[in-house]
Amino acid sequence: MSLRAYQQAATRAENPRELEYRLFGQVTRALMDAAQSPEDDIAKRIDALDWNRRVWSAMATDCSLPENALAPELRASIISLSLWVGRHSSAVMRKEEDFEPLIDINRTIMQGLAGRVEGG
Repeated sequence: MSLRAYQQAATRAENPRELEYRLFGQVTRALMDAAQSPEDDIAKRIDALDWNRRVWSAMATDCSLPENALAPELRASIISLSLWVGRHSSAVMRKEEDFEPLIDINRTIMQGLAGRVEGG
């Protein structure tokens, strides 16, 4: 089986939480790699920050929809975190802040998703 066929099969077999967990794993790895890259590797740093910001923006958009089934308090927290991620990402791009808080938040989200994935 080719890698592409395997990836497509794996994606179809995942439930939404597993897919979100995998996405957060990928974007968090990109942030970790960017944090370790030389400061003059601007493209790598900005690409990772932009990807992470887009993930959070998509989550905030989803949480703003009336049909979203999450509790209103959780939805508001995710939207608030998304706004913070955007501000902090801009500060990292300006070299005023570092990557670690973004990585930490993503890991915390992954822990929550893992608990739900394992617990059903």
